[in-house]
Parts: sequence; C-alpha cells; structure tokens
Amino acid sequence: MVTRRPMTWPEYLSRFHHERAGITETVLRRCVDQRGRTPYDWLGELTPDGGPVLDLACGSAPLWPTLSGHGYLGLDRSAAELAQAASRGAGPLVRADAAALPLAGGTVRLVVCAMALMLVAPLPHVLAEIARVLAPGGRLVAIVPATRPLAARDVPVAAGLLATLGRLPYPSDAPPADPTGVLAQAGLRLERDQAQRFSYRLTSRAEADTLLESLYLPSVSPPRVRAARAYLHTLARIGASVPVPIRRLLAISPT
Repeated sequence: MVTRRPMTWPEYLSRFHHERAGITETVLRRCVDQRGRTPYDWLGELTPDGGPVLDLACGSAPLWPTLSGHGYLGLDRSAAELAQAASRGAGPLVRADAAALPLAGGTVRLVVCAMALMLVAPLPHVLAEIARVLAPGGRLVAIVPATRPLAARDVPVAAGLLATLGRLPYPSDAPPADPTGVLAQAGLRLERDQAQRFSYRLTSRAEADTLLESLYLPSVSPPRVRAARAYLHTLARIGASVPVPIRRLLAISPT
C-alpha cells in the first residue's frame, strides 16, 4: 500500500488558487461592517494618493479599481488569479514570488497586501523585500485575519465553526501574533494596528458553500469539512451571519 505524501503549503496554495481563483474576493465583497464597508474599503482608507503602488499577492485584483490611477502594479504567484485580474482590465500584472520582488530598491511609495501576509513565506524575507522596494517614508498597508472583535451574538456561531473545523493555522502566523517585532526586524515601523468586525450573511446554501470553499483547510479531514458544511447550511436556513474579524496594519519605511 502506497502512502500519499501530504501536500506542502506551497503545493496546497498553488492548487487552491488554480481551482478557486477569485473566491477570496467573492467572499470579502459580501463582508460588511456596521457602516457598510467591505474589508477592501477599509484597507483603501489608508492608501494615499500618488504612486507607484505594488499590490502584493494581488489575486483577482480587487483593489485595482481604487488604485489604478496611481502607477499600479499587481503581483501574484497564481496564473489563474492573474487571469481573473486581467479579465477585469487590471494591469500591469506580473507573475512573481513575494520573496523575490522584481523591482529596484526604493521605487514604490505604497505596498498593499490584502489577506496574504499570513500565507507568504518565509515572512521575514518577504517583509525585507517589501522594505527594500519601498521609498523612504513609503507605506505598507495590509489586512490579515483576526480572532476579534466579536459581538455577543457571534460567540455561538464562531464556537460552532471551531468545533467542526478546529483552529486554522497559516504558514506565517507572525503578523497577528507580533506585528511590531516582525516588522521592526525588516526595518519597518508599525504605525497602526486596528481590528474591525465584518460579517458574512448566509441567505442560501450556495453562499454557505462559497464561504467554506474560501477557507484554507490543508489539514482538515473530510468528515470535519462535511460537518462544517452541514453546520453552515443550518445557519443559512435561519439567515444567520458569520463574523469575519479582520486586522489592519500600517507600517512606514524610515525616511
């Protein structure tokens, strides 16, 4: 009997984004806070006018409509995600690794990174590359998953998901765990560290399925995934909302 080797995170992410290109944007576009903002809107509030702008791990380029007038460059490892980005007219786009940015030093005024800093590796190397390409006084603005804030009504919903799926680790858990330290090691100064509650309302089984399929579950067993799907379908029948806490980080390059 041949034992199949577990996929590494890079292998898993490559397959995930090939098969589900654009799914992260699909979900986050439906996540809103109390003011009706999406996570992309919230990130965009910290992006000043002027460029050039590097959209790191741009995926399907959800930030391009906001940043297209500022010398935009989208970068991602996934050809499928870049194809999605190109289909909406985003560009220029380049397929490259975040740990080896194909840019000269000090040439970018802004690096944005939406829901990817917890996936890139090795994170210290990636942050050092970001610091290298940023001009003096340039900004890194990123959003990453968080565990709070939660409303009281969120607790049983979150507990149900935790019971079915367990904790969902990422290749690089440092951004939420120690943003000040890991950024400082790269020569970046943490200026803001904020968390905001967004929610994804379930009104159909299809929306529940999309939410589940957007999660990174490389080590979650099929029975657990089936249990989570059934649980989300139950929530959809009553029109419940799933909390999506997100953290926003702003770091500055030294002048």
